[in-house]
Amino acid sequence: MVGADHPAFAGIDDTLRERIRREGRIVHLPEGQKVFRPGDACQGLPLVIEGSVRVQMTSDSGHEIVLYRIGSAEVCTLSIGCLMAGRGYRAEAVVESPTMVMLLPHGLFDDLMGASRAFRRQIMASYGERLETLMLLVEEVAFRRMDERLADWLRERADQSPLHITHQTLAVELGTAREVVSRLLKEFERRGWVRLFRGRIDIVDLPPDPTGTSGRAILG
Repeated sequence: MVGADHPAFAGIDDTLRERIRREGRIVHLPEGQKVFRPGDACQGLPLVIEGSVRVQMTSDSGHEIVLYRIGSAEVCTLSIGCLMAGRGYRAEAVVESPTMVMLLPHGLFDDLMGASRAFRRQIMASYGERLETLMLLVEEVAFRRMDERLADWLRERADQSPLHITHQTLAVELGTAREVVSRLLKEFERRGWVRLFRGRIDIVDLPPDPTGTSGRAILG
């Protein structure tokens, strides 16, 4: 069965693998589809076989922030927490490119966690790794200046320039308002670091590190 060789199943015995083949469900998700929304009950554990899904939160004021992405051979960490705690989702997931997942029903997930040490270790390792990245995201949002974060985001993608992205999409990536991103990008353009076009950013000559050459904050 497609998906039976997902990394989450490494080390699982043949009996459990056969049950996964019988009870696991392959689902094809088109680009743009919402996989779950805040408040939805978790129906099972989705394991991405191919494609990409974006998990994000929206504040009461309408601002969005990307929490993480689930790529090929990865697990939806938020679903793990919802299944173990018996609570609904507190974020939403949106398909970014055509995606195929294997959905493990809730009962099968519980049985695998209890019967297979290998599966349990894989799931908890995935949960721990994602928790670490979310802690880093909290640190970024809470303690770093937005100009530094924006410069870092652009610098990491300099080899992909030109970037075909809107200011609104970039604001969601960074968890801020579109107006903030637009204002900072205009300042970056004034300094000769980027060139701005409609739906496109050309990276020209960003400073080599978040503090710039003067040792102060990048727009300090």
